Amino acid sequence: MSITASQFALLGLAAFALTGLITWPIRVIAILLGALDHPNLDRKAQVAPVPYLGGVAIALGVSLTTAAAAFLADDNNAATASQTTIQLAAQVILPALVLGAMGLVDDLKSLPAWPRLIAQTLVGTALALFIINNGTQGTAFASPTINTAITIFWIVGICNSINFFDNLDGAASGTTAIAALGIFVIAFDRGQELVSALSVVTAGATFGFLIWNKSPAKIYMGDAGALFLGVIISVLAIRLDPNISPSWKSLAIPVILLAVPLLDTTTAVISRLSRKISPLTGGKDHLSHRLVRSGLSRRQAALCLWSASGICALTTIAIYRYPTNMASALITAITIVWLLALALFLRVSATD
Repeated sequence: MSITASQFALLGLAAFALTGLITWPIRVIAILLGALDHPNLDRKAQVAPVPYLGGVAIALGVSLTTAAAAFLADDNNAATASQTTIQLAAQVILPALVLGAMGLVDDLKSLPAWPRLIAQTLVGTALALFIINNGTQGTAFASPTINTAITIFWIVGICNSINFFDNLDGAASGTTAIAALGIFVIAFDRGQELVSALSVVTAGATFGFLIWNKSPAKIYMGDAGALFLGVIISVLAIRLDPNISPSWKSLAIPVILLAVPLLDTTTAVISRLSRKISPLTGGKDHLSHRLVRSGLSRRQAALCLWSASGICALTTIAIYRYPTNMASALITAITIVWLLALALFLRVSATD
């Protein structure tokens, strides 16, 4: 199978169009089902109920586009197309749908935090074992045990980071789309076709959803979308193989790509622990809330977070392009900036 740049562009556009088109009907269904996020808690920023279930549109957009692309591969080889579909489904799509389904139940019924975390860990463990045993991890340590443990921690951590980050109109969808584009650029240059295909489809679908999710949001992705995207983007980042030496530079790329949602999670967790509050408790102590308390509008806060994500994506591409001349300096610089941002955000009040 050989996919051209124009075919990748068509994949992204197809996912963008499909997700953008089906989001509004799903919004109508959510309203009919009463799947609404009511402004009934102090941490809710909207003034009117907003439908959930946007994650269903994202999951359908990614899954249907991926399956169609596999079966319409231009090599006309049914066996190859079938194998491609099975690989994508087994390694990424099906586990993402499993957690997305749990998130959907949580959106409708509100599950306790610990059962959700246990389910994420089980799915993360299954994914990690599959990835490590099949040797599809982009950059690996010498020990399979260490690789498995880090992979589980990464998948569960990113799932929760994306979920935590979904606290502002367009924040999670926009940031995920940008990170997926960053993965695509590197994977395409490396000839990783499956990673390239799924990353451009994910970017297209999330941008399509962003049409309805940007401020003022007409629909939220909910836990269904956040967990689905968390699995997709975490596994894509693991599968990405920048192949630059030494390996720590390759390992830095996925972390930098998702540095903004990781900063949000770290800020919220440290803030809650310092106030003797469970990290799993919701609150208005995320980056977006602190930016708004600092004087930005919600739209400006989203633009700020998207811009930061864009800088991170461009930094990873520069690290990949210039591993010898610039990588060490860029990784050091982005680490210092991240730590300074953490310190500055923690100085902003965690409550109104």
